[in-house]
Amino acid sequence: MVQKKKGTPRLVADKRYGSAKKSPKPAAKPRKKRAVRKPMRGPIGWILALFRWIFRLIWGFIWRISFVTAVILGLAVTYFALQLPEPDALLDGRARGSVTMMDRNGEVFAWRGDQFGGAITTNTASKHLINAIVATEDKRFYWHLGVSPRGIASAVRINLREGRGPLSGHGGSTITQQTAKLLCLGVPFDPSVWKSEKEYEADCRRTTMWRKAKEAIFALAMEAKYTKDDVLNIYMNRAFLGAGARGFEAASQRYFGKSGAEVNAAEAAMLAGLLKAPTRYAPTNNLARSQDRATVIIGLMEDQGYLSAKDAEIARIAPAQLSEAAEAKAGGYFADWVMDSGPEFFTRDTTEDVIIKTTLDRRLQAAAEEAMLFIFENKVREGSKAQAAIVVMSADGAVRAMVGGRKTKVSGGFNRATQALRQTGSAFKPFVYATAMELGYSPNDRIVDAPLTINIPGSGPWSPKNYTKDFKGSVTLTDALKDSLNIPAVKLSEEVGRENVRKVASDFGIESDLAAGPALALGASESTLIEMTGAYAGILNGGSSVTPYGLVELSLLGDSEPLMGTGGGIGERVIRDDAAGQLIYMMEKVVSQGTGRRAALADREAAGKTGTTQAARDAWFIGFTADYVAGVWMGYDDNTPLSGVTGGGLPAEIWHEVMVRVHQGLPARALPMTTPSAPLRTPSTNFEPIPADDIADTVLQRVLRGFGQSSGGTDRSDENRENR
Repeated sequence: MVQKKKGTPRLVADKRYGSAKKSPKPAAKPRKKRAVRKPMRGPIGWILALFRWIFRLIWGFIWRISFVTAVILGLAVTYFALQLPEPDALLDGRARGSVTMMDRNGEVFAWRGDQFGGAITTNTASKHLINAIVATEDKRFYWHLGVSPRGIASAVRINLREGRGPLSGHGGSTITQQTAKLLCLGVPFDPSVWKSEKEYEADCRRTTMWRKAKEAIFALAMEAKYTKDDVLNIYMNRAFLGAGARGFEAASQRYFGKSGAEVNAAEAAMLAGLLKAPTRYAPTNNLARSQDRATVIIGLMEDQGYLSAKDAEIARIAPAQLSEAAEAKAGGYFADWVMDSGPEFFTRDTTEDVIIKTTLDRRLQAAAEEAMLFIFENKVREGSKAQAAIVVMSADGAVRAMVGGRKTKVSGGFNRATQALRQTGSAFKPFVYATAMELGYSPNDRIVDAPLTINIPGSGPWSPKNYTKDFKGSVTLTDALKDSLNIPAVKLSEEVGRENVRKVASDFGIESDLAAGPALALGASESTLIEMTGAYAGILNGGSSVTPYGLVELSLLGDSEPLMGTGGGIGERVIRDDAAGQLIYMMEKVVSQGTGRRAALADREAAGKTGTTQAARDAWFIGFTADYVAGVWMGYDDNTPLSGVTGGGLPAEIWHEVMVRVHQGLPARALPMTTPSAPLRTPSTNFEPIPADDIADTVLQRVLRGFGQSSGGTDRSDENRENR
């Protein structure tokens, strides 16, 4: 048995890949034990743990909600962006059209409706205009994404500080948000939903939290689809800037008579200043207030580097001024009358852009306004509330000037020249004498001015009086008209037949209801100034009726052919030319020798007639030269009697001042009057009226021209009629 030696190692199989011994690995260093924060024990620890749990809960809620909100916002912005049309389609968003009026010389003088002067862009507009808009409305316009949180927060803070609601007053809206509002957030005007465009726009301007949120989304969508220039173009063309102007091009033409490409810094500042409150700051309403607002804008432009200190000072020293047409308050009474008298679908309710050529002569219009101002400043007591109206027209009825009240620079006011129905007084008497001349009477025929009483069925006896309360005895018809005697006018009216007088007056254009009784001859009926002036124009033109008119031609913008022509002018013959000539002769004596002497013109013949109604509630003077007819009315709107005023007083003086100015530079022409033949008769006082049919019968008119001269107002006989 073999014994093993001590210390002999035990057999180990050789390794396949060598048996070299590896150095032993160093012993691993023992790990340091991580310090463990021991939870704070007690109530404080529990409270802190609760706060940590709440924070993690809120944070988790916020980021999830934010993520969902961002997704929804992105989808909403994408949706609105896809709905938006090309920017050029949004420049003109009017629901109704405009009316542009031109005077007799083809110059624009008035606008009505929603005026759109044509598209203006950042490429065509004056740099001052663009800078003024950005400086005023949104100085960070080129840097934000459509919404300015800083601006909204600032506006809310200001509103709360001023005691208003957070959304009342200052809006903090960017130009993009304002443009979104102008687009009504993409909702088009629908007549079945909104009664008018005004109601539609008011609805679009409503401010609620939901609408503000939607406005912000729409603004972001616009910024996503359009360039900054696109947004500004839409804004510049859709903004309402007062006086019916839609867009800066229309406003520039409206107020300054020039394109928005040509405005200087002062004019641009005035236009930009309108954005805050278009009606309040419209220069046609209050030029000084508009200029003050523009000064503020100039300061903003200077502060933001758009104007140098020198240029800003120049703009302040030379503020913007209105054009002549704008100064005329858009044509005032005349333009309103044309709008009212034209076809409604092409004037008041037009959806098209309409051009109207009119009869207005701006030189004559200025003459009428200056004359009224002169008389009221120099001849009327201070503080008087008396009103006046003036109409100037040609013999064919073309109205050349119109003043409807003492405030001449107005639009939409009560027009006393066309809307006020007033008793005519003695201004009606020429139609009585026109009837007599047509029936063969002579201006030299005599009539007795003596006390007269007529029994009126149902009313009893009526005794007219002369204004002077005396009687002249036997006078010629010329003198009776010259001195405006009442009793001869009544006698003559009854002699020739009331119905004939009514027919002649009506045929001359007096369309108002005419009195049925004998007071017809004294102007108991009511009429308007334009109606009466048109009737006198018929006398001047030789006895043919006249329809006063202001519209000469109406066409659509861009069309070469007019849609309609004038709606007035000379119509049917009412009295013979010879009869009209004799009446003009009589009316010339009114001015040269009678009650209308204050109207006389130094360098030319004039004819006319005064008129004063009962208790002097109305005073008239209407007359003409060979060139123009003019009518003047004066009175109180509430029918208060005038104090010491008759038709031969202030109205005649206004007429004189008007016609002196109207005829400046015109050569004097003789009136077309006919000198009368020898006297033929003294009209009777038994009042056997001529049948109404006779006045329209040319043959009978010639037969009736002579009734044989009689004395003492005896009845004319059939024998005298036949002998003539």
